Amino acid sequence: MTVFVLDGATGTELDRRGVDVGLPLWSAGALIHAPGAVVDVHRAYLEAGADAITANTFRTHERSLLKGGISGRAEELTAIAVTLACQARCEMAPKALVLGSVAPLEDCYCPDRSPDAEICREEHEQIMIHLMAAGVDFVLIETMSAATEAMAAVSAARAVAPGAWAISFCFRSSGPPGVLLDGTPIEKLSPYLGGARFVGVNCVAAPQLSEHIDAIRAAMPAGTSVAAYGNVGYATDDGAWVSTDAVNPDRFAQYAMNWVESGATWVGGCCGTSPHTTRAMAEHLSQRNSAID
Repeated sequence: MTVFVLDGATGTELDRRGVDVGLPLWSAGALIHAPGAVVDVHRAYLEAGADAITANTFRTHERSLLKGGISGRAEELTAIAVTLACQARCEMAPKALVLGSVAPLEDCYCPDRSPDAEICREEHEQIMIHLMAAGVDFVLIETMSAATEAMAAVSAARAVAPGAWAISFCFRSSGPPGVLLDGTPIEKLSPYLGGARFVGVNCVAAPQLSEHIDAIRAAMPAGTSVAAYGNVGYATDDGAWVSTDAVNPDRFAQYAMNWVESGATWVGGCCGTSPHTTRAMAEHLSQRNSAID
């Protein structure tokens, strides 16, 4: 079984490097003020062993740019983000994949703020058109916490990027596994996810991912590729951040091997992870493969 290593966090890694990632633009501001730092982050993940990097497009849709006072630049900044990722790939690992991030239109952790289905379809389709025109290998719909928005994004992906899209969900940290933050269980969505390059879970604390992988595998047809890329910690209800033992790269990599044992074939990092995390995962996978051989 081939396991692909995804990269890790972009925003928190830019922050570590002294780049302003303040809201509402978050990491998108770096495309204007610090494009060199964005390339450096991509290079670092590829050097650490990532098989795929995600372009810095998490907040380049028009809705976020409007909040940041730079509306009308969605296509331009999305193209810049993809170009920077492709530059790093060309320099470091020509066979690596470049994915195009498609994030929730509003707050990832507040599914009730998601717009209605028609608006979601229209706005997600627009950024997907930009991403495909810029040259991503496939579109990554990620951190989806509201079923209506997720299905609208899937509909857009089928129209704009047939056979070139994947989706990853943000699940509840308590209660039954595989339940989106809006309360929708993954099995209700699974009939509509055929054709995805993978179905995954992200933006959940690393120690909790295995049970969500099990839920995805139970809901999806046999043979569906599953992805898992977790956080080093979690946000509390009052917005504070609590780190788990996964903040240690080696411990995170051990969790990632558990995800592989649970059936994940794409593993990587989300909030708080770094190239050190990616390197640890790549090394653990290499050791695992050697043991199997």
